[in-house]
Amino acid sequence: MDPIIFKVIKNNMSYYISKTVEGDFSAIEKRIVEKLQEEEFGVISEINMQNSLKEKLDVDFRKYKILGVCNPAFAYESLQSDDKIGTLLPCNIIIQEIESGQIEITSVDPEASMRAVENPDLQRIASSVKEKLSRVINSFY
Repeated sequence: MDPIIFKVIKNNMSYYISKTVEGDFSAIEKRIVEKLQEEEFGVISEINMQNSLKEKLDVDFRKYKILGVCNPAFAYESLQSDDKIGTLLPCNIIIQEIESGQIEITSVDPEASMRAVENPDLQRIASSVKEKLSRVINSFY
């Protein structure tokens, strides 16, 4: 069992999968990366919006990171099915501090993203990806 205790505050779903938890931002980010690895995802990009907005606009913004995550096997299979699907890759996960100690973890819902693409193979893949991303987010309790 993890020595870090997370408390779920809110759990939402629509075009995204989301959960709000209490805990340390860095510890939650670390756990997300570990859980992604367990589901065979890697973080291929990271955007620190707090730092970027400070640097580019000189504004103060809350802790907010966007992780571009990819499961290579699913990405390869998707690209074989539709060579334009790269416009919807990678899957993004957002980690943001909505209040002090309250962190929201949000992932794109791949099934919702693929509704506009009329390709049964991609819808099947999206369902599998959603299952894995949901497990990552629901690993916080």
